[in-house]
Amino acid sequence: MDFVRRWLEKAEIGIGHFIPWLGVTASKLYSWRQRYGCVNEHNGWVPRDFWMEPWEKEAIIEFHLKNPLEGYGRLTFMMLDADVVAVSPASVWRVLKQTGLLSRWKRRPSRKGTGFEQPLQPHQHWQIDVSYINLCGTFYYLCSILDGFSRFLVHWDLRESMREADVEVILERAKEKYPVAKPRIISEDKVFLAVYLLLR
Repeated sequence: MDFVRRWLEKAEIGIGHFIPWLGVTASKLYSWRQRYGCVNEHNGWVPRDFWMEPWEKEAIIEFHLKNPLEGYGRLTFMMLDADVVAVSPASVWRVLKQTGLLSRWKRRPSRKGTGFEQPLQPHQHWQIDVSYINLCGTFYYLCSILDGFSRFLVHWDLRESMREADVEVILERAKEKYPVAKPRIISEDKVFLAVYLLLR
């Protein structure tokens, strides 16, 4: 504001001409003028008079523990009728959520985003991959079965078709090589998974 005031005095022109030169709106300039000399509290932490007191939070928790089967919405109006505390349903929900009382059962923590669980020893996971190979102008299916732990090629086969019978033969041959192995088959191909379930 000092800058504006100084140049207004030097130029001796009205503020209405000066505002467009600054590239701001008139309302913005007047709001700056009102805040001039004040501590900058824009977006600062300002305590609200409607925030809940600690005793109110304790009362909500205590009332919920006495009525554990009631939802937070019904609980709000029950507390209002019983003259316990007068707060909104959203406030009751927040208090119960923060204390972990909102869910009626303990959910298992989500493993989403933690990544794929790698096998700890050979023949726990077999990963199947199917790709096309062009041999002298003829396309064949190359089916590879890899061990998930060691990345060792367990078995591979070239096929002219990839029907259920072909898949069954490929998996059986891999199992014949390692008869004691009971791997989990990992494949993006639904045919492989269907045949694998039939063979188990």
